[in-house]
Amino acid sequence: MLDHIALRVSDIERSRTFYEAALAPLGMKVLREYSPSQTDSGGTSIGFGTGMKPFFWIGDGGPPTPGVHVALDAGSRDLVDACYQAAITAGGRDNGAPGLRPNYHPNYYGAFVLDPDGINLEAVCHGPA
Repeated sequence: MLDHIALRVSDIERSRTFYEAALAPLGMKVLREYSPSQTDSGGTSIGFGTGMKPFFWIGDGGPPTPGVHVALDAGSRDLVDACYQAAITAGGRDNGAPGLRPNYHPNYYGAFVLDPDGINLEAVCHGPA
């Protein structure tokens, strides 16, 4: 079972602003932040999550990690739509508007946005409408 993921970004403040907006519809927010002196990478690390558990981390302690695809369970199609719109408004680039992807399975409803470093962020719902 996946516990957390950490991605490197080129501009921590730009990415923080993007992810704060893009993840808000999913109830995710910044739960922890570590300064360069507190990390093994020598960069800032910011952990997003829900409740008390950060599970989605960004950091600037090295070269960015473009080409990564991260899919987050939105829980509903309305939340997929809201996450997509928030990410686009925050400066993300469209990589697949909200909609059904029946080639995955009949109820697969997802949306894809590229973050400022080209990381492919997906919000997905697997349930029926």
